[in-house]
Amino acid sequence: MNTKQLTYFLAVAEELHFGRAAERLDIAQPPLSRQIKQLETELGAVLFNRGRSAITLTQAGERLLKRGKSIMSQLEDTQLEIRRLGQGAEGRLRIGFVGSATYGILPNIIKSYRASYPEVNLSLVPMNNAGLHRALVSRELDIAFARPALKDSEFVTRPLIEEPLIAAVPDNHPLSSGETLDLSSLSRPNLVLYPEYPRPSYADVVLGFCEAQGIDISRRVWTMDLQTALSLVAIGEGICIVPGSVGTSQRNGLRFLQIEPALGHTSLSVNYRLDEQGLHIRNFIQIAQSVSRNMP
Repeated sequence: MNTKQLTYFLAVAEELHFGRAAERLDIAQPPLSRQIKQLETELGAVLFNRGRSAITLTQAGERLLKRGKSIMSQLEDTQLEIRRLGQGAEGRLRIGFVGSATYGILPNIIKSYRASYPEVNLSLVPMNNAGLHRALVSRELDIAFARPALKDSEFVTRPLIEEPLIAAVPDNHPLSSGETLDLSSLSRPNLVLYPEYPRPSYADVVLGFCEAQGIDISRRVWTMDLQTALSLVAIGEGICIVPGSVGTSQRNGLRFLQIEPALGHTSLSVNYRLDEQGLHIRNFIQIAQSVSRNMP
């Protein structure tokens, strides 16, 4: 039994009249009758009681009518689901991101994507760059927001934003009353750095900029993530060099100061596998780039 035969059977079973069923199906009555007879032969069961003035369903026909409606309904639902998946309107996306991305562009990208594709399930996982790289390689992630980028010949990298580095200092820091901080004026500053491993990492970018300007980097406090680093700064363990977007969110015990002279810049990128052709990812990347272009 194929779907064409089942469609013909359902039309006759619902109309209980071969002529009306043939008209509904837009075919001639003789081919319809032959199809029903062939179906009965294949199934080994009579589906209709054929009288002179009317036809009725046999027990086998009633059962097939019930099951056939369910089968066709499931088939239609499946076709719709597959079509919507193909259009990128349903499905899932697994997104990894460095913690600092949540202070800037990432929330706006997620909001914009959800507005356009509300039926797509989003899984959001914070990771450092090393974790993002491993997860993309193993296909545990579909998209990765990295700082500055993930270097791999199998990845596509799309730059999103570039922002200055600023200083997070305790709110009782002697220099916290101003709006800027000259790092070279500090005597052996205690630098709170993240992540501690694996290396190289964002911390090495910061250390490289400091070394280039002759800033003393001998005193270091290591931690694994941005949130812990900011907590350590808030209790007076040192200062932390962070992306400028982090300073847009106020936090008790902290002040964010512009660094003068400027220490350097950091960038955020969105990365995905070169062999990934899914429409979900293409749609997400387009929205991410659109949001980044409209950022002030």
